[in-house]
Amino acid sequence: MTTTRWAPRRPQLADGRHRELGGHAAWYLAAGGITTGLQAVLFLLLRPEFGAQWANLVAIALTTVGNTEFHRRVTFAGRTSRAGKRHLQDLATFAFYVGYGSIALAVLDGLVDQPTAWQQTGALLTASVVGGILRFAVLRWWVFDRGETTKD
Repeated sequence: MTTTRWAPRRPQLADGRHRELGGHAAWYLAAGGITTGLQAVLFLLLRPEFGAQWANLVAIALTTVGNTEFHRRVTFAGRTSRAGKRHLQDLATFAFYVGYGSIALAVLDGLVDQPTAWQQTGALLTASVVGGILRFAVLRWWVFDRGETTKD
């Protein structure tokens, strides 16, 4: 099975190495901003029906799949990773964001009696930004091997 990947042309440094970090960060921020916004909207829509914890779980489940695939095909296109590593990354990403978001909501519940939907959304957005920085490092330096390119 062939996978389509798109990768912008990577500028080279004087010694021939590719300068990728800036491009990776730009794509990561763009995808993260869109995904985080969508996650917040889904949370706000689902919260009245399911409660904060379940709404968070469903919103993360729906957005993580698309976000992770985007990063594979665009942000880190041209970098290799083994299938086992990718599946572990998918599972770890989902578990991290669900766990981290649940903890953020629990801390907010401990600090504020009857937090509003907007307070809960703010806590989740803050947790998402902090977690996103950590996830970028994990994707860049663990999931996608340094300096290797795919031979599609």
